[in-house]
Amino acid sequence: MKYFYGEYDGEEFPTQDKLFGFDQLMEFIMEYGEQAMKAIEQMMQDPKNEQQSDLLEQLLKDGMLDKDGKGKLQLTPRAISKMQRKALMEVFANLRTGTREGHEKITPGLGGERIEGTKPYEFGDPVSELDLHQTLHNALARHGLPGEKNLSAEAVSPGSSGKAKIKFDEKDFELHLHEGMTSCSTVVLLDMSGSMMRYGRFHSAKKVAMAMQALVRSRFPQDSIDFVGFYSGANKIPETALPLTMPKPVTVYDYKVRLKVPVNQIAKAPQHFTNLHMGLQLARRILRKRSSENKQIFIITDGQPTAHVEGDYVYLLYPPDPKSTVATLKEAIIAVKEGCRISTFALIEDYWGMDWVGFVDQLTKLTKGVAFYTSSGELASCIMESYLSGRKKKAYIA
Repeated sequence: MKYFYGEYDGEEFPTQDKLFGFDQLMEFIMEYGEQAMKAIEQMMQDPKNEQQSDLLEQLLKDGMLDKDGKGKLQLTPRAISKMQRKALMEVFANLRTGTREGHEKITPGLGGERIEGTKPYEFGDPVSELDLHQTLHNALARHGLPGEKNLSAEAVSPGSSGKAKIKFDEKDFELHLHEGMTSCSTVVLLDMSGSMMRYGRFHSAKKVAMAMQALVRSRFPQDSIDFVGFYSGANKIPETALPLTMPKPVTVYDYKVRLKVPVNQIAKAPQHFTNLHMGLQLARRILRKRSSENKQIFIITDGQPTAHVEGDYVYLLYPPDPKSTVATLKEAIIAVKEGCRISTFALIEDYWGMDWVGFVDQLTKLTKGVAFYTSSGELASCIMESYLSGRKKKAYIA
């Protein structure tokens, strides 16, 4: 065990009740999932932990914890919402300076925040957004400054005092540019293979996932966000299940694995493989039902595919086989053809060989997507900044 010493800051040491508060309890649940809930149940039944049992009882009264019909402890929607908001605050506290908060598209006319630049007026554009300064400049540049000696019939209106007026043509009019909002549907593919347990990778991924849920609900209600966990199979992760979701434990340690399993029996197979192929298939099915202007798939993974679907069978192959790689890349290309943008977040803490990064490079080039090679600690910033930047649709570039 290592010890670290620091200067005493003068603050009172926390008592046991403060040390084991709601935030600490939720962090414990986030990190250990179902195992944490089982430990809390045992804690409540232990007569030696009276103080902690009282706290847990209070959380039950406050509606943070609940029990199902079988007496099993579970999180309430209120607790999950609070966990999401806390995760969002933590993520934003660590975002780098300069992050823009919004899905931006530059458009002329009404809606959104006015930005620098103008565009020529087109029929149907709202005249309320005319840039008077630029319009006046165009008129004077094209027609010149009218003088008293050269007044034309167009420059002087009947019954006027004879003063010259500036002549305007339709070509002179310029509109302000605005930064509007565009809807976005996102599917986040979470790698739940056995290796995601290391270095707190899945804990970090889960935290940013919950932060994104809070962000979409509070700020971008026109957006949709779904989460899919992929392992030997792939399944959609409900919002209520996300805090307790954990990577699949490794159960096979053979140097070489070649398994062929019927799709409908995949739950009986070892679960710790990486079936990104099936994850992409499910993501495409979800996004087909969305009507958003923009559709994107975020892939959070720490290794190349070790499984794929072929007909009615799932193939679990280790070491990674080119067949799984090719099947996954083909599926990603189909997703792009259906209008999805793919961003890959590759977690790279402990890979000395980094051979699998070649797969991420291939995926990025073939889909013309984006790749982020990052550590777990920087994952939240990368994902949030990518999501908030959105897909910039420029109707006009000044």
